[in-house]
Amino acid sequence: MELKKLMGHISIIPDYRQAWKMEHKLSDILLLTICAVISGAEGWEDIEDFGETHPDFLKQYGDFENGIPVHDTIARVVSCISPAKFHECFINWMRDCHSSDDKDVIAIDGKTLRHSYDKSRRRGAIHVISAFSTMHSLVIG
Repeated sequence: MELKKLMGHISIIPDYRQAWKMEHKLSDILLLTICAVISGAEGWEDIEDFGETHPDFLKQYGDFENGIPVHDTIARVVSCISPAKFHECFINWMRDCHSSDDKDVIAIDGKTLRHSYDKSRRRGAIHVISAFSTMHSLVIG
């Protein structure tokens, strides 16, 4: 994972928090969140747990001057950023990490969640599609 490149890309996401209320940098919170989710975290508390168990790794790329943020802070801050801007930064990071010269194989997998179809409420089944980069060992979509 090329996290130095990631830090460059997420630095363009605007932070609208009031400066006097900021205890943790936005870039630190996003670094923690991205690393935790890539590692399998499924919720805010999992993200906090990842930070508590991997502080040395995270401090190689971020400051974390005030320690690891708690799950409530992570949730509040992440919910305030623009999804479109975050998506743009993440895609640009992936493009930056992947060149056209790579002989990468992208494995595509699709699943339909059982019992997700509800005919009485006119809700279709939930489908999940994943794309996996074999060279980078990374789910990319």
